[in-house]
Amino acid sequence: MKKLPLLLFLIVQITFANDMVWSKTGHRVVGDVAQEHLSRKAKKAIKDLLNGQTLAEVSTFGDEIKADTSFRSFSALHYVNFPADKNYGDEPVSEYGDLVTGINKCIAIIKDTKSTRVDKVFYLKFLVHLIGDLHQPMHVGRLEDKGGNDIQVQWFGKGSNLHRVWDSNMIDDYGMSFTELSDNLPQLTKEKVKLLQKGNVLDWIEESQDIANQLYKSVSVGEKIGYKYSYEWWSTVEDQLQKGGIRLAAVLNQIFE
Repeated sequence: MKKLPLLLFLIVQITFANDMVWSKTGHRVVGDVAQEHLSRKAKKAIKDLLNGQTLAEVSTFGDEIKADTSFRSFSALHYVNFPADKNYGDEPVSEYGDLVTGINKCIAIIKDTKSTRVDKVFYLKFLVHLIGDLHQPMHVGRLEDKGGNDIQVQWFGKGSNLHRVWDSNMIDDYGMSFTELSDNLPQLTKEKVKLLQKGNVLDWIEESQDIANQLYKSVSVGEKIGYKYSYEWWSTVEDQLQKGGIRLAAVLNQIFE
């Protein structure tokens, strides 16, 4: 009987391993980019809360806690699904919450002077992760196919799906560390950075949904994809990772102003 808990643990680990988002590398790129755009005040406050850890180091926290079933209620906060011809809020929000409610909850708890330090740290780490998720377009995909998870494709001859291609296949197969990816992102002017930081979470959700709608048209069920697909869409991956980091910094700067 002693082997049963270990077996259950492994099952949980395997289940959640197939639900990774932006992969560890992708999330760390978002955190690394954000770190470079923090205000002095935000940088100081975050360093204190995280005991010196960087945003890149804590960026995978939202996936790591999935191994603990006591955090299962947080699973629905990693994505938001609504019809392509609708705006967020046109239909009732899921009773389990979603990416928008998750981000708003994180911000509210971090800003609340009555929140404990433990809660502020937890929700800061989770916020870093969720802003990254927001910029993975398939996390704002269709409900009926679970954000592309049910759209099966062949990635270099191996079974995958549209969601996983964007979560991890393209990034992991690119073969760069998160620092290499961050260092090789396009150099942006201050004006361009300010432009990308305009808007709010709902604006960015709509933008990701627009990209997701394009991605649904980019493959056919069962299609074999690889080098050509990556070549055509890699600039979008870079754009989304960079936007995620720049906008995460904007959110954090506002929180700690």
